[in-house]
Amino acid sequence: MIDDEKFLRGKIPMTKLEIRILTLAKAKLEKNSIIVDIGAGTGSITIEAAKICSNGKIFAIERNFEAVELIKRNFERFSVENAEIIHSEAPDGLKNLPNELDAAIIGGSGGKIEKILDVLGKKLKIGGRIVINAITLQTAAKSIEYFRSRGQNYDACQIQITRLEKIGKYDMSKALNPVWIISAEKI
Repeated sequence: MIDDEKFLRGKIPMTKLEIRILTLAKAKLEKNSIIVDIGAGTGSITIEAAKICSNGKIFAIERNFEAVELIKRNFERFSVENAEIIHSEAPDGLKNLPNELDAAIIGGSGGKIEKILDVLGKKLKIGGRIVINAITLQTAAKSIEYFRSRGQNYDACQIQITRLEKIGKYDMSKALNPVWIISAEKI
């Protein structure tokens, strides 16, 4: 896993190391997995997934131009060759993806989580995984309600990470924003 400080970031949101570890574990990626990272931000999830899926393919969907440029630079920085950036807003950016995705990771939905999940339902293969990182209660609630209303099994947990920050000769707790991690498998 790559330390947060090694990614170029600018003012673009980035999934922190501890959340990346749990997200990728929930996605159950394999060497040949084909995945999509929606709302890719800095590309941190895409890059970590590309290393795990060395014989697979990763699609990074991002609507923000500044973020797309940052992802390109981070791809170069980490020599990522098995990933492709799609500069588009989801769900539109999903339409040309393969119909046999192994996993979908959603880091940003632009308020369109239900529409994105509808499209992913057609794009994921049976046994494919969806992992949603929700920082707002509304996205978490809509995601859970989406799965529940369709009788689909899901798992959800809220993760709160607190790191130590050195302040002179003291160590102070510094909390990161809590994140809901919601995962489901297509059956």
